[in-house]
Amino acid sequence: MEQWLLTGHFDYIDFFMRVFLEATTPLMAAASILFMVGLWKMLEKSGIKGWWALIPCAKYYMLSRCAGREPEGRVLSLTSFGGILLEIVGFIFIILFIPKNSRSVAALVLDVFRATLAIVELVYTIRVYAGLIEVYGVRRRWMIMWISPVLQTIAALLWGFSPKYQPAWRVEDMKAELERLAHSGSATVMDEGLTVNLKERSAKEFFQKKILLRDIHMSIPQGHMVLLLGGSGAGKTTYLNAINGYEKADAEVMLNGSNMYTQYKKMQYEVGFVPQSEMMRGKDTVLYTLLDAAKLRLPRDVTAKQRRDRVDEVMEIFGLKPVKNNLVEKLSGGQKKRLSISIEFLSNPSLFILDEPDSGLDGVMARELFQQLRKIADTGKIVIVITHTPDRVIDLFDDVIVLAKDSARTGRLAYYGSIEDARKFFGREKMEQIVKSVNRREEGGDGLADEFVMKYAEVQHA
Repeated sequence: MEQWLLTGHFDYIDFFMRVFLEATTPLMAAASILFMVGLWKMLEKSGIKGWWALIPCAKYYMLSRCAGREPEGRVLSLTSFGGILLEIVGFIFIILFIPKNSRSVAALVLDVFRATLAIVELVYTIRVYAGLIEVYGVRRRWMIMWISPVLQTIAALLWGFSPKYQPAWRVEDMKAELERLAHSGSATVMDEGLTVNLKERSAKEFFQKKILLRDIHMSIPQGHMVLLLGGSGAGKTTYLNAINGYEKADAEVMLNGSNMYTQYKKMQYEVGFVPQSEMMRGKDTVLYTLLDAAKLRLPRDVTAKQRRDRVDEVMEIFGLKPVKNNLVEKLSGGQKKRLSISIEFLSNPSLFILDEPDSGLDGVMARELFQQLRKIADTGKIVIVITHTPDRVIDLFDDVIVLAKDSARTGRLAYYGSIEDARKFFGREKMEQIVKSVNRREEGGDGLADEFVMKYAEVQHA
């Protein structure tokens, strides 16, 4: 200040800002320390070592585990670390490599990156704190305190030290309970039908092992049409890929007494998989599309006449004979779906898997399609279907599989059995209500996945 007075240059706004910052710096430091103290106690309440509160970036990840928001915590931790790294590396880079007359531009670019990281960090911070609010069972207005740098210290101290504020579950206790109730047994292998004994399906994520699915055991008899339910990220497609051998898991998958993994070449003709997306050339006719597909999906020893007879048979089954000479691009939505299904049905598979075959279809067309799938099941085939509108065709299904993400974000079996028993088990009449019950709260669900996973495991152990 004296230098400003001597030189005659005095900026009142800058002066008062500097005075304010110098006065509040000790208070901010004290608030930061108290925040870590409160966070230490909160982590201990959730069964995590409190000293993690002292680690600058890791503490957010540990907090996310308490909130049941582990994936968000990973992003938040990496973003926080990235912000620190950006400050250090950016400052050194500008000083050492940028000419003085260009440093203002470089500083502006650095500010843009810093602002982008700050926005991402804020979004994921809100998600983690929203999870904490749910776990502690308090009102959402607490979010105002948690996103304030000063008020969050008060929130952390209150939640950490007050007996009034307790988490609904402890991280380690919940993990141990889920482990204890894991269905360690296996389904009995059937000579006729599908038997799945999946111990684990994992992948690498953030340089560590991530369990996508675990402990899924079931036997599906021939002639059953099965609905596969589960919220986004519950592992439905991963499960189907494990069944058909496309993505192998630590599992034993037996179809009519044959091992899907060890006898894959033999079994590839026994499984038909219809993905959600339609992969057909629009300029080909229906007939040519099926004849071309028959060359790939039927064994090599099948003659040209046998292929043509099979194509005619499949076109008859799915009502495509009247449009056999039409271009694929000229077909209606329902006709394209039937053609897509026909391609996979050429090999006359014992197991037929369909991922949202009714996507984009109206109620009438969708029901007609599912009625055709019901007829296929009635011939002794196993049909497994994913659909996001199950209730309009639920009367056509025999059984339902419900997958759910537990507190560790691992896909688990929450139920497998008949439709009527599923309604009793979940206490819901509609299938969409069942999905809502196991979906996480931030996804618009009831957040009861762990409860039903454990309940089903207890039933299996009984």
